Amino acid sequence: MSEDYNRGYLDMELLRFTTAGSVDDGKSTLIGRLLYDSKAIFEDQMEAIEKASLKTGDGEVNLALLTDGLRAEREQGITIDVAYRYFATPKRKFIIADTPGHVQYTRNMVTGASTANVALILVDARNGIIEQTLRHAFIASLLQIPHIIVCINKMDLVDYKEGAFDDIKSGFDKIATKLDVHDIRFVPISAKLGDNVVDRSENMDWYDGPTLMYLLENIHIASDINHVDTRFPVQYVIRPMKEEYHDYRGYAGRIEGGVFHKGDKVQVLPSGLKSKISSIDIFEGSTEEAFAPQSVTISLEDDIDISRGDLIIKDNGLPQSGQDIEMMICWFDEKPMILGGKYAVKHTTNDLRCVIRDVKYRIDVNTLEHDTENKKIGLNDIAKITIKTTKPLFYDTYRKNRKTGSIILIDEATNNTVAAGMIM
Repeated sequence: MSEDYNRGYLDMELLRFTTAGSVDDGKSTLIGRLLYDSKAIFEDQMEAIEKASLKTGDGEVNLALLTDGLRAEREQGITIDVAYRYFATPKRKFIIADTPGHVQYTRNMVTGASTANVALILVDARNGIIEQTLRHAFIASLLQIPHIIVCINKMDLVDYKEGAFDDIKSGFDKIATKLDVHDIRFVPISAKLGDNVVDRSENMDWYDGPTLMYLLENIHIASDINHVDTRFPVQYVIRPMKEEYHDYRGYAGRIEGGVFHKGDKVQVLPSGLKSKISSIDIFEGSTEEAFAPQSVTISLEDDIDISRGDLIIKDNGLPQSGQDIEMMICWFDEKPMILGGKYAVKHTTNDLRCVIRDVKYRIDVNTLEHDTENKKIGLNDIAKITIKTTKPLFYDTYRKNRKTGSIILIDEATNNTVAAGMIM
């Protein structure tokens, strides 16, 4: 019975979501409420939170402490670092990234949101849409997060008035015309009291939409992955040193796009050599087909030279290739970017180097205006730049494939990740 349960748990669909909002909009409290009302908190965790809440002296259990793990966060009542939490319901598994709301922690938000299927953007019902709301919505759009759920929080502090909800909804709809997001939902909630988070609110009978938890459990994410253009970056070449596997050569990695079948004709980049898939192995054994984002080992009929960083594809959709790459970046390092500077590049499983050729513009994330005059890029800045790589790169646009369209830049002297890039 336990084996069946474990297999069922492993087979459940995984949804990653991130929270965004201004300071004190209630992001951590909302996550705490989701975990608490969905019975995803262990007794010892709850006891620790209750003890920590006593120190605040307000007589209430502070659910935000479930994610604000750093001592500085608990003392200040804010989120500084990205906090990840894992939980599951009978319908889905979830990974939550609780990201900071402060302007100076933009890089942390980008890190937490880079793999998300859904962005929860919190808006304080009393304050409405502010500059931070615009900034977070823009970053969610920039990172091509397919679904945005706008949680209009603290409805209890505006007497659960429908007008307050409608005003914010119409204001955000105007912002949405400038964003590249096609699925935006709105939910009026009170994270502190639990209205419309997991359980439907009795205080807002005018709202006939789903609760937040219902949306998270049922929002369609299967089509978020590109299952058309096949992409398999080779991570490791498997050659077992055993007599029974004497001739075995497998290419291990994660499928980042499309569907592969046994017998498919494939091409290896950059060599251009062609072959057929002789077998596909997964954890449970051999399979006839595999698809993104499965981790697999692929074997080919022909013994050709393939190594880490090579890309196996089918001929149905070729990636772009070139050395001059244009992309949007978020700068992570305290040292400013050096125009003309050399950096290491990591793209899927490929390692190479590049030179920063040009800065097209910086973006003021509060107004979305392009600054073409100031070419200095520092910590948390978002900009459009061009780089030249030391060898041709095979890539997709970030819009087409978030995995093969993303790049990180690394300072070779310190080995620090200095920027995350999204290829245009």
